[in-house]
Amino acid sequence: MQAVLLIVVAVLGLAVGSFLNVVIYRVPRDESLAHPRSHCPACGEPVRNRHNIPVLSWLLLRGRCADCKTPISARYPLVEAGTAVLFVAVAARFGLSWELPAYLYLAAISVALAAIDLDVMRLPDKIVLPSYAVALALMAPAVIAEGTWSAAGRALLAAAVLYVGYFILASLPRGMGGGDLKLSPLLGFYLGWLGWSSVAIGAFSAFLFGGVVGAALMLTRRASRKTRIPFGPYMLAGAFLAVFAGAPIAQWYASLLVPTV
Repeated sequence: MQAVLLIVVAVLGLAVGSFLNVVIYRVPRDESLAHPRSHCPACGEPVRNRHNIPVLSWLLLRGRCADCKTPISARYPLVEAGTAVLFVAVAARFGLSWELPAYLYLAAISVALAAIDLDVMRLPDKIVLPSYAVALALMAPAVIAEGTWSAAGRALLAAAVLYVGYFILASLPRGMGGGDLKLSPLLGFYLGWLGWSSVAIGAFSAFLFGGVVGAALMLTRRASRKTRIPFGPYMLAGAFLAVFAGAPIAQWYASLLVPTV
């Protein structure tokens, strides 16, 4: 059953990743996700159905438009493959559980939000704000079926805690952006469901990742202290580190504080 689940989720991830490419391109431009159909940005020709197979079509076309031969960014297949890999990792982490759909949804929007933030330094409200309702709706069956009221309460409290923390940071000079502030409770909710150690690891890792990348950019003179750096991708990376390894990391850190005899 586990192998079948991972295969199904991998195929689903490829399909979702293909749709996310549309989201990543159109949402920042306030374009419709439904119309027109996918087309080449250079010549405007619609993408044929046989050329719309995730990853495989890009490889068969050698990364070029079938009509005008303009190069197609490698990010398209990378988003598709990356979404599939992330979906498989989430399925391996949660198995066939009530929580699985909720964390698959988090994985999908995380790919889109990270790419958009890197492109335009913005976390669109069109994705972030509806995700609160979606997260609650997807977690509701787990609460009803499993009676995990304590996890739900902890998730809501963690959402509030992260929001307060980011609100304080956003109030400081050159503090967090509004998009980061709006995203923080959503991540707090998902991490709080797993436990307070996951909340701590996720929050700390975001600043660790951001600090390391920022320092590297300054050392290579690709950025200065005044350069704006999108923080959303690091928030999301920290959150997924906590999802996959929050408990082991917390146990390892605790063992450093209280070494065994």
